[in-house]
Amino acid sequence: MTVPLHLAQDAEADELLARSPLALLTGMLLDQQIPMERAFAGPLLIARRLGRDDLDAHEIADQDPAVFAELLSRKPAVHRYPGAMAKRIQTLCAYIVRYYGGDPGAVWRDAPSGQELFRRLRALPGFGNQKSQIFVALLGKQLDVRPQGWRAAAGDYGAEDSLRSVADVRDPQTLAQVRAFKQGQKAKTKASLADSPGLADTGASG
Repeated sequence: MTVPLHLAQDAEADELLARSPLALLTGMLLDQQIPMERAFAGPLLIARRLGRDDLDAHEIADQDPAVFAELLSRKPAVHRYPGAMAKRIQTLCAYIVRYYGGDPGAVWRDAPSGQELFRRLRALPGFGNQKSQIFVALLGKQLDVRPQGWRAAAGDYGAEDSLRSVADVRDPQTLAQVRAFKQGQKAKTKASLADSPGLADTGASG
């Protein structure tokens, strides 16, 4: 029995995320510079355009890059930057094929500790520190993947009552609360940069 998710706020898209580790990883990869629900709806759109009911790491890694980029670029585009994201998804899938035999669930299935889980996620192409921490929190809070120390590995995102990331989205209300938190953080960063104009010259960002 799969655990219900509500990340895309669409029943079919969320059903795919709940049963497909690669779809969940792909949604997390897409979750930048676009609304989170659009990002997590992306895997279903990709699967449909491939004529599949799931995503397969071997198939995606072997796709002609130009063909796969065009697939993501068709209207409605999967992402604001479909060409760049197509390349990132293929790179992620190639890594999963090489190091996990094409089984994305193996990234977390037998992780002995939260730190090891974080390390594995951080090694995935396109997964930085923040994205990896959020994914650890998502696995622990919503999919019951809870190796020892997972909350610590997730940092602030692992806090039990936090409403700061996709890991905390369970319905439209929590989506709105998480979005409000993110907007508040962006406003604080913008105000901080305005108070310290020299930071803009160094390329610093939030």
